[in-house]
Amino acid sequence: MATLDILRGFALFGMIFIHFHQAFRTSTPDVGRPFGEDWIGNIAWIGIEEKAWATFAFLFGVGFAVLMRRAERRGQPVVAFYLRRLAALAVIALMLDLFTGFTVLLDYAMWGVPLLLIRKWPTWVLLTVAVISAGAWAIEPFGAGLQRWATLGREGADLEMASRVRAVRPPPPAPPNNYGEYVGSRVRLLRFRYSNWRGLLPGSTFTLFIIGLLALRRGVFDNPRQHPRVIVTFMTIGFVSWAVFWWGLPYLPVGFAPIGVGRMMKTGLGIVSEQWLAFTYIGALVLLLAYRPQWTRRFALMGIAGRMALTNYVLQCVVIFALSSRFVFGLHLRPYFYTLGAILLFGVAVVLSQAWMSRFRFGPLEWLWRSATYLHVPQLRR
Repeated sequence: MATLDILRGFALFGMIFIHFHQAFRTSTPDVGRPFGEDWIGNIAWIGIEEKAWATFAFLFGVGFAVLMRRAERRGQPVVAFYLRRLAALAVIALMLDLFTGFTVLLDYAMWGVPLLLIRKWPTWVLLTVAVISAGAWAIEPFGAGLQRWATLGREGADLEMASRVRAVRPPPPAPPNNYGEYVGSRVRLLRFRYSNWRGLLPGSTFTLFIIGLLALRRGVFDNPRQHPRVIVTFMTIGFVSWAVFWWGLPYLPVGFAPIGVGRMMKTGLGIVSEQWLAFTYIGALVLLLAYRPQWTRRFALMGIAGRMALTNYVLQCVVIFALSSRFVFGLHLRPYFYTLGAILLFGVAVVLSQAWMSRFRFGPLEWLWRSATYLHVPQLRR
């Protein structure tokens, strides 16, 4: 469990850094930048962004498997209590989405349901589902592009695609004038997202849930020193996929194909993805802690923040929204300053987590989440 908490701490810091980068980067002019500012953006996009999200999703799958294992060992019915857990998470996620625009947790609450249904499937079947899920968003547009290419030819397919894009592209919405209008726009966006069948397709989040579930099933976190081959295999897959995505796919010769098909090929169809580099990061940390246990103490502050991952995630979303939103402070920060801001915010989260956990058994949102899950109010104070 210490390893999982430390992983959550690292993922949390990555998310904070990325959210600072996303919130403030559009305010940074492209000219007159001090030396090295471009590198901050490159590090964010290439090395951290998708990987931090992927680590959180992977750990959700691991946490799901841990809860299932504990409940089954106690002989406790798992379906009802886990659906309550997802419902409570959905309430938190919905409020966060509407009031700050951060959307990740809502997908977690939604895709936790099918994970519950398939949790006992054989490993090879789950791996197949994971691969299909990763590429599900690409199946329809790629297949439609191939069909137009076969029937209309390359130029005809390009013309057909252009006409479809013009027909369905909505006009850009007017920016909200006040916070009430902003929340209203979030409501409309949610309605559109989940009334559209494409919004109901699985994606990389569900893939990572499944891989996390399988990692615990295989014993990767219980006995990592017994499974170095599995860990190194996934680390290698992650690194190669990341490298191909950034330095292979962009140079793929696709001039022979229609534009739409070529663009899809250059995305790796979701199967070859930069996001899988998270497996490399996760595996490296798991092996380090397994073979060099002293690093568990050295990363103790990361673990403290990770024990309150839900509380700290929601807190940083609220803080970053308040700092960047024109309805609150509307700050504009250059990359050096928002990098410092990310470090400071994470430091504050660590200090608050340490102070809180020295007195209480759970983080505040974790306590509420646990109460809703088990329909029992656990003792909060130590």
